[in-house]
Amino acid sequence: MTVDDTGSGADTNGATPGGDPHPLAVRLEALILGAERRYTPFQAARTAGVSMELATRFWRAMGFADVGQAKAFTEADVLALRRLAGLVEAGLLSEAMAVQVARSTGQTTARLAEWQIDSFLEGLTEPPEPGMTRTEVTYPIIELLLPELEEFLVYVWRRQLAASAGRVVQAADDEEMVDRRLAVGFADLVGFTRLTRRMEEEELGELVEAFETTAADLVAAHGGRLIKTLGDEVLYAADDAGVAAEIALRLIETMANDETMPELRVGIAFGTVTTRMGDVFGTTVNLASRLTSIAPRDAVLVDAAFAEELIRTTEAPASEAEAAEAAATAEKEGEEPPTYRFGLQPMWQRPVRGLGVVEPWLLTRRAGGPA
Repeated sequence: MTVDDTGSGADTNGATPGGDPHPLAVRLEALILGAERRYTPFQAARTAGVSMELATRFWRAMGFADVGQAKAFTEADVLALRRLAGLVEAGLLSEAMAVQVARSTGQTTARLAEWQIDSFLEGLTEPPEPGMTRTEVTYPIIELLLPELEEFLVYVWRRQLAASAGRVVQAADDEEMVDRRLAVGFADLVGFTRLTRRMEEEELGELVEAFETTAADLVAAHGGRLIKTLGDEVLYAADDAGVAAEIALRLIETMANDETMPELRVGIAFGTVTTRMGDVFGTTVNLASRLTSIAPRDAVLVDAAFAEELIRTTEAPASEAEAAEAAATAEKEGEEPPTYRFGLQPMWQRPVRGLGVVEPWLLTRRAGGPA
């Protein structure tokens, strides 16, 4: 079956609507799924021991298109359906949660599969010799790659699961496991809409890929989590305000040193965030987005709560006057003066659509602070 991320009813057999399956598509499907088609949707549901209604909910949640009464399902499909329904029967998951598991898994892996086919496999299956077709080399390439990619996918998933589970068990209480206090940052390329009118599609795609790759690497390297990318914008989160601040400034500094990249602006807010299916929601996220839209070019704006958190954790002074006073006192007493990584400059309060009046602060890297 072909994954249909939108649930719009895409064809599932590698053929045009109403046409016959392409022979290579049928062979590839059998290779990848490890079995041939033998069940209609009704037969698959009955064999798995679940209602047709529940089976349909699961398949659609995973992003698979309706196939009528065609034989499109394999033994592996039946087993997956039986396992998911079994978690509900055992009381480990509610039916609604099981559907959510199916949807989140389907959406995530659909994007991964599309990327692998469009970018990765497309390059590898270029005919190596004149006269050969891509069709002739696709099957053996996938046959060789499939077990390696499968093992790597499971490895990365286990690593991510371990990291996520570790964050959950460190939460202060049960409520914090769902509604947590996080620093949320948006980084946005300036003038991207104008660029889309001037650049060729391939060139624009390369710019977006370079931006997303750089952002993902910096976010991961400094201890944040990349929530999602939106072409000209990335959304990330961090448990620690200092980590979020470092990521923001690194993004600005890195992009500024790349002449091929447009200017960047970043907005960060700190507060309670609701997490669902790997995404984040709530007023804090909305505020970070609004701050990004009003941030100067190559600059970072943060909200008052984020500024307070940096001050509380001694990552930034409450003011430069206070920092100077503390340094003078330390010098007088023969002690080392306090060092701060970041500086904060209050900006004019301003109304922000849907959020009332906010007090943005300009975040900078402080000279002489710890690296």
